[in-house]
Amino acid sequence: MTQEAAPLTTRPAATSAAGVPRRERAELEGDFVVFLIGMRINRPLRFASWLPVVRAMPQMIRELEAHPELGMLGTRFVGLTLIQYWRSQEHLLAYARSRDSVHLPAWQAFNRCARESGGDVGIWHETYLVRAGEYENVYVEMPRMGLGKAGRLVSAGR
Repeated sequence: MTQEAAPLTTRPAATSAAGVPRRERAELEGDFVVFLIGMRINRPLRFASWLPVVRAMPQMIRELEAHPELGMLGTRFVGLTLIQYWRSQEHLLAYARSRDSVHLPAWQAFNRCARESGGDVGIWHETYLVRAGEYENVYVEMPRMGLGKAGRLVSAGR
């Protein structure tokens, strides 16, 4: 399945002739995975411990965006948390384990650093499988974001 990515733009408030705000919902074909990953900087002055983690994530995102066949559908940073939408858990795990990707060397380096730093930085992640049609969302006067950026936006009606 190929998703056509519309440019992320801030649209002016669009209302119907009756003055009803523009309401949309996101649709995504089939099952998908929501992957949350974040970090906590436990010792902010220990830059050498957490800066490599901060620098590694944008490299991974660029790699995934350049190769949609790897299965990432969309992503968004919220503070030190990254929300990702994946085609499947198999795609997510294949990327995480691939010796040809940016992720595995970065993960190995983080683990070495974590052992040596004694808890300067922490990492967490959660993975959720979402079955087709078993989700709800609404976007009122919003630009494309979240699942709406990973899938396609359609009118939500009233």
